[in-house]
Amino acid sequence: MILPIIGYGDPVLRKVGENLSPEYPNLKETIANMYETMYNAYGVGLAAPQVGLAVRLFVIDTTPFSDDEDLAESEQKSLNGFKRTFINAKMIKEEGEEWSFNEGCLSIPDVREDVYRNPTITIEYCEEDFVMKTEVFDGLIARVIQHEYDHIEGILFTDKISSLKKRLIQKKLKNILEGKTFQEYRMKFFGKKGR
Repeated sequence: MILPIIGYGDPVLRKVGENLSPEYPNLKETIANMYETMYNAYGVGLAAPQVGLAVRLFVIDTTPFSDDEDLAESEQKSLNGFKRTFINAKMIKEEGEEWSFNEGCLSIPDVREDVYRNPTITIEYCEEDFVMKTEVFDGLIARVIQHEYDHIEGILFTDKISSLKKRLIQKKLKNILEGKTFQEYRMKFFGKKGR
């Protein structure tokens, strides 16, 4: 089932997510709905707060990035088919010299800005079977994970841009808050009833 994506300004996007237990109601269905919602919106990642759930869950499928001809062939290959569910994720380490990449967010449509992030991360998480893993990721996969991880910490990518850039996008953010934006996917706006 395709869920409405929560728009900028909704308090759920600022909550730190709670850990999930294997008994969390309808977890498999929730995860399936999140993937379906992400694909419907042509996203590469979606976190539970973006569908109104303040829990530590996000899903990623970086396959669409594998068609980007600006990326090295080795990076394209690593992105192709990388699909993962992250439950109760905890960032252990972010390292390396920060690099810039133009990011966007399904909850903040029509806004894209360069964001600096570390190239390599070590993260602890559970997949759907609730077996704990610790893995190291780098490049664009690490960036997508960092972006979605921020969501379960109540952080948005716009928090990571300069105050000047924040001022320049204020009007766009206000329009999103008031539901004065149109997307191909369903959204729910804090300042207005969703469509």
